[in-house]
Amino acid sequence: MESAKHPRIFVDNREPDEICDSLEAQGASIEVSQLPLGDYQVSDRLLVERKTRQDFESSIVDGRIWHQLSELAGEGRRIVVLVEGAPDTDSRLSREALLGAYAAVLSDFGCALFFTKTQQATAELVFHLACHEQLSRSQPLSVYAKRKAKTLAERQRAVAEALPAVGPKLAHALLSYFDTIENLATAPESELAQVGKIGQKKASELRKVLSSRYKPGEGLE
Repeated sequence: MESAKHPRIFVDNREPDEICDSLEAQGASIEVSQLPLGDYQVSDRLLVERKTRQDFESSIVDGRIWHQLSELAGEGRRIVVLVEGAPDTDSRLSREALLGAYAAVLSDFGCALFFTKTQQATAELVFHLACHEQLSRSQPLSVYAKRKAKTLAERQRAVAEALPAVGPKLAHALLSYFDTIENLATAPESELAQVGKIGQKKASELRKVLSSRYKPGEGLE
């Protein structure tokens, strides 16, 4: 257990240096590596997932956030989802869509949801979470959180959820309807449109992703 002035925090190596510097300036002892889950681990039971406002909204649009939260919340862990940055006036999401996503984060996955405006504010919150866990609650920080081994069904759902605008519920509906990933990948657009509330527009987008030739250099700088 660390002293009151030096709580220990595991930090993912893709996190900004500015946040790491701020954590150390506040008195935290940090260990940087590529974490298998989350961006900051402040105790064996508590993880922090930090997203910029733009990335958070993009992950809602493509369904990525729900797959991430399913993994993070496994094995009884407590998760803090921290959204950093000022609201985007040009957001692709309506207020209703954002509020619905916030509700899902809180009620479907049992995560705490916090908003910060700056990296400094983010570092302050993470630091005080570490102090509370390790010093006030005497929670240990002994091992990195490990990714739970996936069942075959979980791996199949993960493949389906990687498709554009496909979250956990739609992935389950698609796999229940088509039975296998192979059947889903070869399904005609007209049949895709029949599942759940996909509709013609989304079915067309899915069919394009599933059938278009891969171009390795596309989208890479």
